[in-house]
Amino acid sequence: MKRVLVFLSLLLLLVSLDAQEAALRNTVEEVQSTKGMKHAALAVCVYDVSADKPLYGYNAQMSLTPASVQKLITTGVGFAQLGSEFRFVTKVSVRGAIDREGVLHGNIYVEGGGDPLLGSYRYRQTAPDSLFAGWLTALKRKGVRRVDGRVCYNTAVFDDQQLHDGWQWGDVGNYYGAGVCGLNFHENMYFVYFNPGSKIEHPATVVSVKPKNINIHSVCEVTTGPENSGDMVTVYGSPTSTDRLYRGTVPLGKKNFAVRGAMPNPPQHCADLFATYLRSNGMSISSGSMQVFSRPDSLRSIIDQYSPEYYTIAQYTNLTSNNIYAESIFKYLGYNRYGKGSFANGTKAVMDYLHGKGIDAGGVHIDDGSGLSRGNRVTAEFMCRYLAAVAREPFYEDFEVTLSEKKMQAGTVRVKTGTMDGVKTLAGYVTASRGRKLAFCIICNGHDCSSQDAGTQLNKILEKIASL
Repeated sequence: MKRVLVFLSLLLLLVSLDAQEAALRNTVEEVQSTKGMKHAALAVCVYDVSADKPLYGYNAQMSLTPASVQKLITTGVGFAQLGSEFRFVTKVSVRGAIDREGVLHGNIYVEGGGDPLLGSYRYRQTAPDSLFAGWLTALKRKGVRRVDGRVCYNTAVFDDQQLHDGWQWGDVGNYYGAGVCGLNFHENMYFVYFNPGSKIEHPATVVSVKPKNINIHSVCEVTTGPENSGDMVTVYGSPTSTDRLYRGTVPLGKKNFAVRGAMPNPPQHCADLFATYLRSNGMSISSGSMQVFSRPDSLRSIIDQYSPEYYTIAQYTNLTSNNIYAESIFKYLGYNRYGKGSFANGTKAVMDYLHGKGIDAGGVHIDDGSGLSRGNRVTAEFMCRYLAAVAREPFYEDFEVTLSEKKMQAGTVRVKTGTMDGVKTLAGYVTASRGRKLAFCIICNGHDCSSQDAGTQLNKILEKIASL
């Protein structure tokens, strides 16, 4: 009798699983046929992490653009190659004699290490004034009271290609399209503040920028939009030019409305603003800043400026989908493995990891670390196999918390989203209704509906996955 009960229980379980998989299939087909989605390329894969096998696939081998889900690849390989405790380091040194009166007859050198948080406004300890105050204190401890020279900066850890060729012109002047440098500063972005006009469609005006003293030549074509319409401004400009064009709208009634743009030449601004800080805090410096392309001999260390730990940076990268953090990690992976940080070397470093883990990368093309390039392509099945491999790594717990937690009716989901025009993606892990750990990936390219509506449809699929 006991054996019969066990057999019946197993049979009921199998019937239940079949019914749930059938419900998932039906939901995917319904979503695909929905207005706004029926012409889109839709791919879905669900993978049993423990059993190491796929459970369900729909166009799972189709090679599609992942948008910001690409960051899961970058941050995961970063954990594997750099480690959770890794810190970027920026080195501040001096070269030259310091005389009895405290005059440095030589230069200060700031050597970038690819740190994406150097001078970041997000944390008190990384903000420009806090950063520069620490450097000034370190100089004084070495006996420097005046500088007969200049601030030199070195960005050689990365190449000089700040932007990937696949990034769009409408992105690169905005904060999310800011490139990466060997010496990043203030997240390579600045704030521009607008006052709207008195009526809708009236011209808006630029009132200030921050950090203060950055060199921006702006042309403002921004007008006034409806109340609560938010930031509808696009910033245009190249990374090496100080010219910026502002187009779009800011909301009626919002004075000092902040918009973020890509900072031109962040390494030079870092050096210039540090020199300005020294002068305004009692330490004169005789010359302007200058880029150097190699590390001179006889440098004496003043301070090593360390970033927060990698796990903190990775968490912020995925939870806020920060592109500059992702690209800094990506290029540093290339530097760490091949001695120079570049998009090409970052790609090779990531592919080395995938091949080393035996993950089939057919249909995969990696342009960058953030997913901003539309040339990036993955398959849903590849993403699931990759996520399953990461789940077996010793750093998995640190990686998992970089994904947003989402409570659903049938289970708990850890998810990273990706969005760009015509692209909506979801990928991550589900602790399903029976306690199984599942990896999933849902990719939609070419939807005709709004991004919000596409997200609603994809969440219907995710709810069914969570119930498996």
